[in-house]
Amino acid sequence: MKSRRNFLQKLSASLIALPALSDLELKTVHSNDEVPYEGPVLKVAILGLGSYGTRVADAMQTCTRAKLVGVISGTPSKITAWQAKYGTPEKNCYNYTNFDEIKNNPDIDAVYVITPNSLHAPYSIRVAKAGKHVICEKPMSMNAAQARQMIQACKTAKVKLLVGYRMHFEPKTLEIVRMRKDGELGKIMFFQALCGFRIGDPNQWRLKKELAGGGSLMDIGLYAVNGSRYMVGEEPIWVTAQETKIDKVKFKEGVDETITFQLGFPSGAVASCLSTYSMNGLDRFYLNAEKGFAEMQPSTGYGPIKARTNKGELTHAHVTHQTVQMDEMSDIILAGKVPVVPVNGEEGLKDMIILDAIVAAVKSGKKVSLR
Repeated sequence: MKSRRNFLQKLSASLIALPALSDLELKTVHSNDEVPYEGPVLKVAILGLGSYGTRVADAMQTCTRAKLVGVISGTPSKITAWQAKYGTPEKNCYNYTNFDEIKNNPDIDAVYVITPNSLHAPYSIRVAKAGKHVICEKPMSMNAAQARQMIQACKTAKVKLLVGYRMHFEPKTLEIVRMRKDGELGKIMFFQALCGFRIGDPNQWRLKKELAGGGSLMDIGLYAVNGSRYMVGEEPIWVTAQETKIDKVKFKEGVDETITFQLGFPSGAVASCLSTYSMNGLDRFYLNAEKGFAEMQPSTGYGPIKARTNKGELTHAHVTHQTVQMDEMSDIILAGKVPVVPVNGEEGLKDMIILDAIVAAVKSGKKVSLR
């Protein structure tokens, strides 16, 4: 009995000496006991195995509701490398000539098109005709006309069309959208987006008009266009725009170097945006309203995103954007979930209409109506 009492005393003393677990640590302990996900899983093939396709594939390794199961590429060596890295079965590997055969493959539910911009529309339409759901990287297409063709093709095939708007699932972004929707910021007055970086290799596809459809505007500038819409919470009714081009060797005809543009909204709010391939360190959103403000810097990079409002810093945990995106898109496709900020083809079309208008405004030097 005495020895048992001595043991309990020693055990109690040792427990007292242990540091107390914080709330966060306790949550972590309990989170390990969560029941594993057993719901439907979206089986995805990636079309286009470049740098961003690889980023998405790596991010999907930690998805719970989406799984990488197939690849489509015009480069046999890339397919072989992906098979080794991700364990992709041979029967789920296709090239650009034969990938229409996915219509007969029940192991693939959706195809994520991650190619140069000019291939988004034709490849997405082929995927739809094969009866598979389409996830298309942004920009959705080269212009609004192509975007409409993609939407119609997917409606005809009765498949979903989603666009790779990863920021629509980013928690700090969504918190600011919530504050705006709930009226915590008051009437929105002004939005600014600065989006740009100094582009490298002058021979890359992003600087070829026939592949990219333009320059910085079709790439980094899209974040400003799209961000202005979900931050202000309205659709713009007019646009003005100006182009500045210093390096005419790297940025040939039809490939913009720097574009500034302004958007007007029905409420009277205005947006002032910059898109560039010639300046580094530009990744900032700023929203001004009657009761407060929201600032994000970086605002659209791969993260972690940093954001603050008039109420203080936002401290939501960072999770790899593409992991969250693919899990959420699984829920949209398989469970009919409605996201806070849309990611469907109609959302992509709205951006393409504005991009077309910006190009027209640069050419004419006049205000272009979006009504």
